[in-house]
Amino acid sequence: MTNFIERVMNPDWYHGRGKKPPFFEGWYFKLIDAAEGRRYAVIPGIFLSDSPEKHHAFVQVLDGQTGEAAYFRFPPEQFSAAENDFDVKIGTNRFRRDSITLNLEGDHLALKGELHFENTTPYPVSWAAPGIMGPFGWLSFMECYHGVVSLDHRIRGTLTLDGQAVDFSGGRGYIEKDWGQSFPSAWVWMQTNHFDSIGTCLTASIATIPFKVFSFTGAIVGLWHERQLYLFATYNGVVVERLSVTDTTVDWVVRNRQHRLIIQATRAQGGLLHEPNRQEMHRRVEETLKASVHVRLTELETGREIFSGTGRNAGLEVQGDLTLK
Repeated sequence: MTNFIERVMNPDWYHGRGKKPPFFEGWYFKLIDAAEGRRYAVIPGIFLSDSPEKHHAFVQVLDGQTGEAAYFRFPPEQFSAAENDFDVKIGTNRFRRDSITLNLEGDHLALKGELHFENTTPYPVSWAAPGIMGPFGWLSFMECYHGVVSLDHRIRGTLTLDGQAVDFSGGRGYIEKDWGQSFPSAWVWMQTNHFDSIGTCLTASIATIPFKVFSFTGAIVGLWHERQLYLFATYNGVVVERLSVTDTTVDWVVRNRQHRLIIQATRAQGGLLHEPNRQEMHRRVEETLKASVHVRLTELETGREIFSGTGRNAGLEVQGDLTLK
C-alpha cells in the first residue's frame, strides 16, 4: 500500500485513492507537431462530487489552432490508476509519462492513435521541495495542488483526427497536473517550451490561494534553461514587482534573491475548457495555445542578461479578478 510520503514524493501519481468528495484530479498533455501547425491539449481526469450522480471520468481535448473543444464523459468505474506509478486508464484510453493512447469518438471529434514521449524532463524533486509546490506539497489541507510531470520532451507517433493522419514525430510536448477539491477563484497561468533555444521551458502561475481562514496570492514561476531551474516562488521569497493584465497582454515581473524575470505575454483567442468547483465540472475557462511569451532573465546585482527569448505556441489562461495580497 502506497504511503503518504511516497505519494508526496511522486506528484505525477494518482492522489485520489481513498479521498472523499469533493475531489478532482487531472493531467494536462500539451502536444505540438514539428511544423507547429497542429497544437492540442489533452486533459484526462476524474471528478467526484458531493452528489454521487455527478461522479465521472473525463477526457477533454482542445484544438489550439481552431479553439474548438470537446468533453468526453465516462462512468467513474471506467477510470483506473496504478498504485505506484503514473499509469491512468479511462475507458480504452491510456495515459503515462512516456506515452498516450487515445480512442475518442464523439459527435464533433474523433481522435485516435498512440504517441510516445522521448527524453522527458522531470521537474526536480527533493525532500525539501517535493515538486513545483515546494514545501507546500507536504501540507494535507490545501484546496488545490499542482505538479509538473515533464518540462519538455520530444514526441514520436501519429494521431488520426476525424479520419486524417496527423504526424507528431519531431514535435514537442509538456505534461503537468492538478488535484484537490476545487480550482482557485482567480489565476493567471502560462506555459511554453517553444523557444529558439530547444529544451528551454517556462511554466508560470499566480493565483488566489485559500489557506485555512484567510487567503493569499501564491506565485510559482519556473524557467528551465540549459539544464538549470530558475525558480521564483512564494516559498522561496519571490517578490512580484509588477502584474498588469489587459485584454491583449500580461505584463509580469518577479524577482528572487539572485535574479529578476520579466515576462511579457501577448494574449490570443482560445477555446473553452471545463474546470472544477466543489459541485461539478461546470466553470468554463478560456485557454489559448496561440499566445506568445517574451522572457528576459537577468542577474539582480549586476543586471547581466542570462537569457532572452520569445516562446511560441504558449498556453495561457486568465481567470477571475486577481488582486495581489
